[in-house]
Amino acid sequence: MKQEMSKAAWRKEMDEATRREWRELGFYYKLDHDAKEWRLTGSCDGLLRFRDLLLAYVVNTRREGVSEHEHYGPYSYLEVMTWPEAGFDDHAIRGSLADLARLASLVEARLSDAQPGASIRIRDEFAADSPYALVLNVRDDGFDPVIADEALTNDG
Repeated sequence: MKQEMSKAAWRKEMDEATRREWRELGFYYKLDHDAKEWRLTGSCDGLLRFRDLLLAYVVNTRREGVSEHEHYGPYSYLEVMTWPEAGFDDHAIRGSLADLARLASLVEARLSDAQPGASIRIRDEFAADSPYALVLNVRDDGFDPVIADEALTNDG
């Protein structure tokens, strides 16, 4: 019985850490292999944090080399990578630092007049030949990205 309580306590602690990380990130992300999309879901303010992480990435001079990368979020599978060609694939959101700065500008521009319920698809204007797309799913102000994570228990 003591071991079961320990597992339950561990799970609760991990779920709480995951909730904190989603809230710090500001949006929920999911890679949909069937649709070939990186889906980011959040309020406009939350999705603008994606723009902010791109901008923070590109000003870091350590990120200039090919294959430099950073992982984001509680599961760390959202990856931004420095690469010679801009694109989205099943591994990362990638491009030169200039490309990634341009993506940050595209995200900001597309969110500037977005309303809750909007689904914004970015591909052709960033990397037309990219095998995947970026989809921004806009939710109401105050959207909590935690609610989109089906892996979390429902007690938090």
